[in-house]
Amino acid sequence: MKIGELGERTGVDGATIRYYEREGLLPQARRSANGYRHYGERHAERLAFIRHCRALDMPLAEIRTLLALASAPEVSCARVNGLIDEQLARLHARLASMKALERKLQALRRRCNSKGARNPCGILEDLVAAAHGEHCACHPAPRERR
Repeated sequence: MKIGELGERTGVDGATIRYYEREGLLPQARRSANGYRHYGERHAERLAFIRHCRALDMPLAEIRTLLALASAPEVSCARVNGLIDEQLARLHARLASMKALERKLQALRRRCNSKGARNPCGILEDLVAAAHGEHCACHPAPRERR
């Protein structure tokens, strides 16, 4: 199948397929005399594996490792478990970061409960203050040490 067919089948665009080839995640396609790439079932399966891992937000380096582990069935599951544990740790850190961001936005939003025109706007005042290096509702001034 040509790159367009592979892309339609897997939901991955041609530029990404070529990128995965350059990065060594996807084996090089066979080329015809006119230079077109031709892919087989092996490419489609591997690309589906990569796409699924990317949907789990796994970095390409870890996907590369998982592909190597998948082709070596004698390898212990401990390495795979370790990679998933690392991904979970990154996810937990991002969730904590997102919760902190949510609290900051909520604090900023509390600066204005008006639905109509209000001059001056508390939210805009805070954003301008922050741009000048001053504290705002979402980034309060650091506490002084005693």
